[in-house]
Amino acid sequence: MATPVWLVREGDHLFVMTEAGSGKVKRIESNPVVELAPCDMRGSIKGDRFFGNAVVQDAAGTAATVKKIRKRYGLMFKLIGVLDKFPGRASGDRVGIEITVGPNSAG
Repeated sequence: MATPVWLVREGDHLFVMTEAGSGKVKRIESNPVVELAPCDMRGSIKGDRFFGNAVVQDAAGTAATVKKIRKRYGLMFKLIGVLDKFPGRASGDRVGIEITVGPNSAG
């Protein structure tokens, strides 16, 4: 399922955040192997696919991931936070996800 996310890359690790009850979290808890590919903001694939192993972070890890994403995206991150407060927008608790990428991640 193509799901675009904001991310921060540090070496062979990717950090993303999502809602705690999201489909991403449920899928990762069921199977930590994830398939990744660069995409546009609508989820249209724009490059080669690769695999990784994902872990839903605890509260400390989530706080660190939010800080990294806030630093990378700056004003756009703040704007999305404001928009999330509008009725009908997702407003649940957020969790961080850490993905380790590499050639052996799918095996």
